[in-house]
Amino acid sequence: MFTGTYALLMAEYNRWMNEKVYAAAATLTDEERKRDRGAFFKSIHATLNHLLTVDGSWLGRFNGKSYPGAPLGESLHHDFAALRAARAAMDGEILSWARAVSPEALAEPMTWTAKLYGFTQTHPRWVQVVQMFNHQTHHRGQVHAMLTAAGLDVGPTDLPMMPVLKGG
Repeated sequence: MFTGTYALLMAEYNRWMNEKVYAAAATLTDEERKRDRGAFFKSIHATLNHLLTVDGSWLGRFNGKSYPGAPLGESLHHDFAALRAARAAMDGEILSWARAVSPEALAEPMTWTAKLYGFTQTHPRWVQVVQMFNHQTHHRGQVHAMLTAAGLDVGPTDLPMMPVLKGG
């Protein structure tokens, strides 16, 4: 039975879903992954790159580490195998952070500046943690829709179906 925190549950979900999404995307050709499918970041590949970059930005704010990034709309990794390896490494970093973060740390005020929107805000850290996971779900949903339109099925996506919650 899972007895962790919200951050750990969402980190586990993030890893589980990324494994499923990347496995499905790996069955496409590079050309198909990079094809403009009308999404905000156009392609499956570009959207996955965006997620990786933004996860690094958020996680760096939480753990003080620095992660490679790319400007909005630009790809960090052009090669899918490199992107997939970087995603797995990032998911490991998110899990490590989530396993160690304390309720006290989540309650502390955190100030951040949104470069895209040009404002600065201060909230309890947990607000930004929720944003990181919400952002992942939003864009991974776009990737899921693109994969579905390409005729691929990633399988169940409901949180209660995660192996860690099913005892697997």
